[in-house]
Amino acid sequence: MTSKSRSLFDPHIVKQALLDSIRKLNPMRQLRNPVMFIVFIGSILTTGLGMHALSTGSSESPAFIFGVSAWLWFTVVFANFAEAMAEGRGKAQADSLRSSRRDVTARKLSEPRHGAQWQTIGASQLRREDVVIVEAGDMVPTDGEVIEGVASVNESAITGESAPVIRESGGDRSSVTGGTVVLSDWLIVRVTANPGETFLDRMISLIEGAKRQKTPNEIALDILLAAMTIIFLIVCVTLMPFSVYSVAAAGQGSPVTVTVLVALLVCLIPTTIGGLLSAIGIAGMDRMIQANVIATSGRAVEAAGDVDVLLLDKTGTITLGNRQAVELIPAPGVDILALADAAQLASLADETPEGRSIVVLAKEKYALRGRNINELHATFIAFSAQTRLSGVDLEDRRVRKGATDAIENFVRESGGGLPAEVRRTVEDISKRGGTPLVVADGKRTLGTIYLKDIVKGGMKERFGELRRMGIKTIMITGDNPLTAAAIAAEAGVDDFLAQATPEAKLKLIREHQAGGRLVAMTGDGTNDAPALAQADVAVAMNSGTQAAKEAGNMVDLDSNPTKLIEVVEIGKQLLMTRGALTTFSLANDVAKYFAIIPAAFASTYPVLSRLNVMHLATPASAILSAVIFNAIIIVILIPLALRGVKYRAVGADRLLRDNLLIYGLGGLIVPFPGIKLIDLLLVSMGLT
Repeated sequence: MTSKSRSLFDPHIVKQALLDSIRKLNPMRQLRNPVMFIVFIGSILTTGLGMHALSTGSSESPAFIFGVSAWLWFTVVFANFAEAMAEGRGKAQADSLRSSRRDVTARKLSEPRHGAQWQTIGASQLRREDVVIVEAGDMVPTDGEVIEGVASVNESAITGESAPVIRESGGDRSSVTGGTVVLSDWLIVRVTANPGETFLDRMISLIEGAKRQKTPNEIALDILLAAMTIIFLIVCVTLMPFSVYSVAAAGQGSPVTVTVLVALLVCLIPTTIGGLLSAIGIAGMDRMIQANVIATSGRAVEAAGDVDVLLLDKTGTITLGNRQAVELIPAPGVDILALADAAQLASLADETPEGRSIVVLAKEKYALRGRNINELHATFIAFSAQTRLSGVDLEDRRVRKGATDAIENFVRESGGGLPAEVRRTVEDISKRGGTPLVVADGKRTLGTIYLKDIVKGGMKERFGELRRMGIKTIMITGDNPLTAAAIAAEAGVDDFLAQATPEAKLKLIREHQAGGRLVAMTGDGTNDAPALAQADVAVAMNSGTQAAKEAGNMVDLDSNPTKLIEVVEIGKQLLMTRGALTTFSLANDVAKYFAIIPAAFASTYPVLSRLNVMHLATPASAILSAVIFNAIIIVILIPLALRGVKYRAVGADRLLRDNLLIYGLGGLIVPFPGIKLIDLLLVSMGLT
């Protein structure tokens, strides 16, 4: 679904963005951004002044006025271009989804059961609570919940992953999405969305940046920028009568012109961040989409950047998801090879990941290679949740492997007992957070298998980064407290919630929120829905239930619980980018004061010429240089606004310090040589 390899400036997107930047010159569209609306009005005003000067022979040079006007239009157009580029990257993904969506037929059942009569209708005619049947080769007509059957489904149209997934009724993998294809068997699906309300429809709507609503922080920054714009507007308006009075009183110089005042106003107001603010927000959502996460709003993306508590499921997020056999511990007087041989034999009929890992351990560590099962003349006992053991019956042996109490019962029935040393080994493994399995051959106990939850590589380092950012990590697990504590210590999380129930998760989230913290979590089951609805950032797995997806404010198309960490990083990057460019924008205005104020008032107040520290050639050159730099810097910063500043796992204090040093000091220094260079070019080309 995503286009992660798409270049930042795709030619097709650039071409469309240039056209859109002209279309966005609609006054009603410009009015949404108060800062750029002022520049827009200034562009119109200076264009009119230039035409007036050209027709009446005004004392002010028409070339100068048109020069200022042209660069003001350039500023407006490229601010529109930045926004259009950000929108275009999202629209390209929306278009690819539209192309994959087509109206298909559906077989609507008269009763919600397999074998019931059905009628063929268009998918657009389906309504919520209708029941349909889809079989191998059929496209799922709309979003729904599987109520009967189990099937393999190709979801590549949604997730971009070619590997099929299993969808079945009655579990956490019962949700199906319109546009996916059934590869095998059949499903009875209850429709959960009316036309226009499907997950695909919502994705298309959300991906299109033009429909993105502003977030609270963005609105607050808009208000700040608007307030600054109004203040500078009042200042510039009052400068005209002040200049006229000063010239009359001093008897020298000439009053400041409207063109110069417009140029001064545009350079004083925060045009850089004003022009890029919308693009930053849209690009943040686009980066989330590139990570295959669909956010229901920009508010959710922004909240991810403010998160300070992460709730993470142990299984599949912190650990690999399946316990692995890591060690065989023989009972007293038992040879390790005899234990390995028995453990492998007893696990041949165990198709669970744990059983397979025991076979692999015996093969790799103890060189017990493949066996000809037919030659064994064996009767295999498959593992089941009821018996909690597996094994094999040979001519003169009965070998079993399983949970401690299950094997103890087996040994007792065979006339033996569980040795005290084996009991101590079992307790020791449990204390270390592992799972013990005992192996027996008839009445003789051979030893213990140590199963361990394997913590994913690099997780401890990731949690360390989050800690440095001031984010607390909490592991959620159904394990007992002893096991949970051992895994939490190995993984490096800050805290854990053991034997977690839906009520316990909800209570934990509310406690942290009551302390003023923002909480993020992932979930995929119906029992996760209450906690997802309560969390500030709730990432539901696309493979999960409809209830989980409706409760969350983000959906991970890859169904990867670890993605929550990446979601937080993207949110942080959005806030870092906005803060960095706001700092740069405010700081780089200082140099413009030193360029325009001496040029505008030095003829009336010669002492102001001392402020011309850049030694700009002429007043006209100084004003034009400042206006040109003001426009060009927006173009230069567009890639940074779209790509975002480089994410770094640092605390708020260091982030503020670095922002001030890099973007604050940089924004203060860069304009001086930039404006001077433009001034030299204008003079050398004879344009002023």
